[in-house]
Amino acid sequence: MTYRRGSGVETATHGGYLRIGARVAVPVRRASVVTASVLLLLLLAAAVATLTAGRLGVGLADLPAALLGNAEGKNRFVLNRLRGPRLTVAIGTGAALGLSGALFQSVTRNPLGSPDVIGLGAGAGAGAAFSALMFPGTVPAVVGALAGALLAMALVYVSTGTGFRNPARLVIAGIGVAAMGTALTQYVVYAMERDKASALTAYVNGSLTARSWDDTTMIWVVLLAVAPLTALMSRRLNIAEMGDDIATGLGSEPKRTKTAAVLLAIALSAAAVTVAGPISFIALTAPQIARRVTRGTGPHLMLSALTGALLLVLADLCSQQLPLFDDLPVGIYTMAIGGAYLGYLLIREWRNGSL
Repeated sequence: MTYRRGSGVETATHGGYLRIGARVAVPVRRASVVTASVLLLLLLAAAVATLTAGRLGVGLADLPAALLGNAEGKNRFVLNRLRGPRLTVAIGTGAALGLSGALFQSVTRNPLGSPDVIGLGAGAGAGAAFSALMFPGTVPAVVGALAGALLAMALVYVSTGTGFRNPARLVIAGIGVAAMGTALTQYVVYAMERDKASALTAYVNGSLTARSWDDTTMIWVVLLAVAPLTALMSRRLNIAEMGDDIATGLGSEPKRTKTAAVLLAIALSAAAVTVAGPISFIALTAPQIARRVTRGTGPHLMLSALTGALLLVLADLCSQQLPLFDDLPVGIYTMAIGGAYLGYLLIREWRNGSL
């Protein structure tokens, strides 16, 4: 894997290519490389804080040995059962959501495009709620959530009349499906017994509590399988952002690119929902932060993934360590941050005449 300066457009934008093998060349900019390095350092610092902070934390001096497999007693329990799986699930889920949001926003050419907006999270919550109400103790919440997410996407696909190719119809259909999913979830929570409803509410708000290494394996298998595919189509996504007419004139196939990007984004979001529940707004905010920090065009796929991972790890660190909100579902933190950011985006789009 090498980084080489390009020529023409690449030189003009102070960039080059990140080459993976002989056939894959991903365009990058110097600002993106610097930003990725900073994000990685911040993510490392947040990960260390997650493992070491608090009464149950692994001592900082003991952490290197523990990570190498030499942990004993309390440190081994904390690393292998409490915080290790939770941290790795948070990183993988945040990265998957950030990458999914970048794909959606690139396809729709809209800063409000995300899995949250098109109803995937609400469908997952409704599926988990429905399974808890109709099949208590027999169908796990994660199975219901995955089924609900896939059903929601099927409804969106049918409702648009054009599949996933028309971004405007995609968002409108998604809002309708999200409203129906939220209504079903609220009905189930109201109808269920208090104890069961409390457990369900924690899940549908997005939670990283009691994660396992099986959850880690699930999210990382999907992430590592899909991420290279998104890298392969990054150039086509850049061209598609210029508009369908220009993309077609350049020999690209924008409709196929959009459909493929949406399918990959759905796979990432569905995997994230399966292991952590519907965590809101990471997919919305992470790509926007990445784009604004680098001040560049394009989907910024890798930076969006890193930003999403950092945001979710920081939110989970707050969930674990802030005494006022002891172990509050991490999705509530992301909703608070993302809701404020969504309001900012709506006001900006209104002022720009886009709404």
